[in-house]
Amino acid sequence: MTSESVLQSVPHQLLIGGSWVDATGGATFDVLNPADEQVLASVADATPGDGERALAAAAEAQREWRATEPRKRGEVLRSAFELLTERADDFARLMTLEMGKTLAEARGEVAYGAEFFRWFSEEAVRIHGRYSEAPAGGTRLITMKGPVGPTLMITPWNFPLAMGTRKIGPAIAAGCTMVVKPAAETPLTMLALAALLEEVGLPAGVLNVLTTTDSGGVCEPIIRDPRLRKLTFTGSTAVGKVLVAQASDQLLRVSMELGGNAPFLVFEDADLDAAVDGAMLAKMRNIGEACTSANRFLVHESVAEEFSSRLAGRMGALTVGDGTRDGVDVGPLITDKARTGVHDLVHDAVSGGARALVGGEVPDGPGHFYPPTVLVDVPPSARLLREEIFGPVAPVTTFTDEDEALARANDTEYGLVAYVFTRDHARVLRVSEALDFGMVGVNTGIVSNPAAPFGGVKHSGFGREGGFEGIEEYLETKYVGSAL
Repeated sequence: MTSESVLQSVPHQLLIGGSWVDATGGATFDVLNPADEQVLASVADATPGDGERALAAAAEAQREWRATEPRKRGEVLRSAFELLTERADDFARLMTLEMGKTLAEARGEVAYGAEFFRWFSEEAVRIHGRYSEAPAGGTRLITMKGPVGPTLMITPWNFPLAMGTRKIGPAIAAGCTMVVKPAAETPLTMLALAALLEEVGLPAGVLNVLTTTDSGGVCEPIIRDPRLRKLTFTGSTAVGKVLVAQASDQLLRVSMELGGNAPFLVFEDADLDAAVDGAMLAKMRNIGEACTSANRFLVHESVAEEFSSRLAGRMGALTVGDGTRDGVDVGPLITDKARTGVHDLVHDAVSGGARALVGGEVPDGPGHFYPPTVLVDVPPSARLLREEIFGPVAPVTTFTDEDEALARANDTEYGLVAYVFTRDHARVLRVSEALDFGMVGVNTGIVSNPAAPFGGVKHSGFGREGGFEGIEEYLETKYVGSAL
């Protein structure tokens, strides 16, 4: 399909109770292409009243959906996986148009995102309880699992498909109904995904979608409504803290996947070929706009110069441009504000004495492009060593021994993911245990996997998505004591 036909196939209204409807008052907002700043589509701009209607639809559908056989819930997900895989090119093009990543990367996201549907289609029929005899006898102890209930899902713009399927998959498997609020920058992919789930037979009201520019105004009343039982959010730590505070009124079950400040440790015995390959993946996946993106490169002083030179050569060879075009490696950042924020961090580092081996300048012309950048001699005071960069910038600093590397890696309020490159097996175990992060990638630049529990510690949030643990976030435990 062409870009035009893909855009024409996407619903532009709200999905509430199984019906595609305009926002109350008929307001809409434009979705822009970050590569040329042109309007892709106009979609419904939901109001707080629309949010109440969506939650009411989810609450009404909850009892029947809860009672639906696990096999049927799993078959909905399996069918969605198959259809999403069949339409991978269409979804990839849609994501590239509204988010900016290249078509190749977008296809990778479709494969990754679809796998959550397949994984949780298999987990739907494996929700287990327990039966045992009380230690004193006379009573039988029965534990059973059931769905938490209506869930509000707030998804980010950087992975508009996969961050949705990672939440929707386990909710459907567990028997929860949903209200989904996608990011205003990239709502089209979620609208297309909702239409696909309708097509494969997801009942009306189980999934409701609200697109809006007033996220706080629409979501806060839903969060404070006693009919809601769970909140899951992927986004910034600052917003996450606000949402957790709001969720406390109803004592909601809460899952938070928040910001990161990932260290990338390269020890003196590392395979430098593998380390540079891993660095390219950990830094440049999704244009660096990922919470798992390597944010601080900590390299042993004996190999730092060679590593930096090789990384700069690889980064400088990448082609920047419109992600829909052949031969492009790096697309635009999501907004001009985002690009300005990235460049401000680079300017701050350079002003403090850092040197750019490659990149570091804002290009002329339309679109929110920023060149892949490698910085060395980065001063400890540089903001980009403390703040999430969210762009294609790699700051390299050095360390002298393992203790220093660990101290500096852990010197952050965040704790999502860390990367370690070494050929010493004992060091792998020591360092992995000592790192204060929810995930550790050893000799690899990618840790995300639908079969593994994704999540962080400290200010990177709590709860896990994916793996066997992912469905537990959507289940409550009930105990029954039965006397004989």
